[in-house]
Amino acid sequence: MEIRGALVLRKRQVLILFVLLGLSQARPESVPYSVAEETEIGSLVANLARDLGLGVEELSSREARVVCDDNEKHLHLDLLTGDLLINDKLDREEMCGSTEPCVMHFQMVLENPLQFFQAELHIKDINDHSPTFLDNEIVIKISESTAIGTTFLMESAQDLDVGSNSLQNYTVSPNSHFYIKIQDSDDGKIYPELVLHRALDHEEEPELRLTLVALDGGNPPRSGTTLVLIKVLDINDNAPEFPQRLYEVQVPENAPVGSWIITVSAKDLDAGNYGKILYTFFHASEDIRKTFEINPISAEVHLRSQLDFEVVQSYTINIQATDGGGLSEECTLLVKVIDTNDNPPEVIISSITKIIPENAAETLVALFSVRDQDSGENGRIICSIQEDLPFFLKPTFKNFFTLVSDKALDREERAEYNITISVTDMGTPRLKTEHNITVLVSDVNDNAPAFTQTSYTLWVRENNSPALHIGSVSATDSDAGANAQVTYSLLPPPDPLLPLASLVSINPDNGHLFALTSLDHEALRAFEFRVGATDRGSPALSSQALVRVLVADANDNAPFVLYPLQNASAPCTELVPRAAEPGYLVTKVVAVDGDAGQNAWLSYQLLKATEPGLFGVWAHNGEVRTARLLSERDAPKQRLVVLVKDNGEPPLSASVTLHVLLVDGFSQPYLPPPEAEAAAAAPADPLTVYLVVALASVSSLFLFSVLVFVAVRLCRRGGAGSAGRCPVPEGHFPGHLVDVSGTGTLSQSYQYEVCLMGGPGTNEFKFLKPIIPDLPVQDSGRHIGENENFRNSFGLNLQ
Repeated sequence: MEIRGALVLRKRQVLILFVLLGLSQARPESVPYSVAEETEIGSLVANLARDLGLGVEELSSREARVVCDDNEKHLHLDLLTGDLLINDKLDREEMCGSTEPCVMHFQMVLENPLQFFQAELHIKDINDHSPTFLDNEIVIKISESTAIGTTFLMESAQDLDVGSNSLQNYTVSPNSHFYIKIQDSDDGKIYPELVLHRALDHEEEPELRLTLVALDGGNPPRSGTTLVLIKVLDINDNAPEFPQRLYEVQVPENAPVGSWIITVSAKDLDAGNYGKILYTFFHASEDIRKTFEINPISAEVHLRSQLDFEVVQSYTINIQATDGGGLSEECTLLVKVIDTNDNPPEVIISSITKIIPENAAETLVALFSVRDQDSGENGRIICSIQEDLPFFLKPTFKNFFTLVSDKALDREERAEYNITISVTDMGTPRLKTEHNITVLVSDVNDNAPAFTQTSYTLWVRENNSPALHIGSVSATDSDAGANAQVTYSLLPPPDPLLPLASLVSINPDNGHLFALTSLDHEALRAFEFRVGATDRGSPALSSQALVRVLVADANDNAPFVLYPLQNASAPCTELVPRAAEPGYLVTKVVAVDGDAGQNAWLSYQLLKATEPGLFGVWAHNGEVRTARLLSERDAPKQRLVVLVKDNGEPPLSASVTLHVLLVDGFSQPYLPPPEAEAAAAAPADPLTVYLVVALASVSSLFLFSVLVFVAVRLCRRGGAGSAGRCPVPEGHFPGHLVDVSGTGTLSQSYQYEVCLMGGPGTNEFKFLKPIIPDLPVQDSGRHIGENENFRNSFGLNLQ
């Protein structure tokens, strides 16, 4: 089993080359060569390149190979010299047996383009075998009454050599009774016959011992010997007789060992010991004796070993019947072996390509041949592969096929194909052989990287730390290997003024984005750029994605008071008449916040006041109004501190100080600020006092005239109005805060009528009155009674 397995493995490893697709490209003539058997390995047979008119470089470039018909590596082609060399020792007797001439056919195949040359190697016989007798002793029984000149058939010797080296002559040891006569047979072989030269005498010499020598024609000749024992018998005048000279029988090759083949029987008219017949194979080869056996008594022929139609199709067996007196007769048994389907088809791979590129069309995958050692329908073969694969089989020459891809493959769709070559014969039962081939599809860079999103939106809180990871982009490539390795990069922004390189960076390996600097929402609220993803194929493919970065606001800006100004050289003083009704608009604190959203929502609160409960601040718009009627007990100078606070976390705030001057009908002069009073408290020069008194008198006269004029104007205007003043709307204002353009918090728009009157020195004053659409006039009695509700209805903060 080990030897047989090694032979099968060796056969599978042989590369069988194909002929060209057209028979017109093959050379029909065969180039003959000859070599003696048992020639040493490496011996030169011929120079094929010179004989075929090919260059040595062409042999290598076209991958020249030599293939023998029996799929064995008997020969080797040296691609460097073009010499055909012996690859193993050739035994003519093992390869051809007795066939002469012994011819081994082989082919040389060139690829690119495929070209086929046929040649044959004649293996010449050498005298390496001596004649041998199958029996060490030949026993011949001869009656003493045998006439002179009678011939006796002798067992022939076997010589595996052929031609002049085969068996040529027989000799017998010197004696006075017999000599050897050579007899030629129809098959070209010679057989020895023992001829009686002098009469035998049983009483004088009952047996003789002779030496039979077989000689071949070699130089020097080889010989073989056997002992011939001649027993002299009494007279026996009847030889056995067979009913027929030729017997034919058909035996299936799968017949079990020990099966009965046929019974041949002969008759002998003699009685007693002379009538007893013994049956033996006559002139039978060693192969016949190993395959068949005959019962010497019953003449039944049985099968001794398994038949094989693929090795021997028929046997010719000579059977000899010998009686007890030494007389014999022969008949011939022809055994024909019937073929059965006992050999599965074989697939012999010559060349194979296991990796093919995905964009190549009609690529040669495998080159193989099929065969079946059976005959007839048992040896007829059908070859196929799966139908759902992009491959097809293409017959080329005799039993050779090529496996070719049908179209360009797509590795991303399928990276591996398992192809099963099925070979089925047409025998009964049908035998099937399958050969699996795995084909890998190599990748070509035909897919660009694809981002998981076409655009990305990233949020980063302002005042971030540098090198902060703000997000990631990701792209995948359906290719493989280097073709799927993605490198990320920032693309130049469409806006040349955007310093993208100083704002963000990207990790080229994983697509992580980092903020390089601390971002400021107030300076840059959002920016966008494009990110590229490039693979490492050749040529490289790339794609882009849009990234938008939104800078989230943080509460990093405190409210800023626009009015009243706090950095002026003199504080701003508001004038309020003592006759002002509750809800009178004193002034409006205007503030803004550089932040956005909730961080810019401002609320107002009265922190300190000279007269708690006298003034209130509307929390939503910063309006400062009177909360009740003014009385004579109220100090004429009021100082208010208003807190402006945003809605951030934590909240930031700013404060503003208001100076309010209570006047009676705007007739009192504008009082100087506390700093001026301190300066006036210092002792004055007498001359200065006189000048001040004179100036005050003149100014008082002028101011009185002006006040009279203003009073007249006010009275006329007051008479024109039906109600005399604007009613205060009831109900609560909405509690929500409104962001106005992101620069401050004013919940509503207001218009003010400003009355200004110029005068010398510091006698400037102003009067602000909100112009509010007229609401239905309320009952006067109710108006006075609801002064306490004023604070709540306007959402005032009192201190």
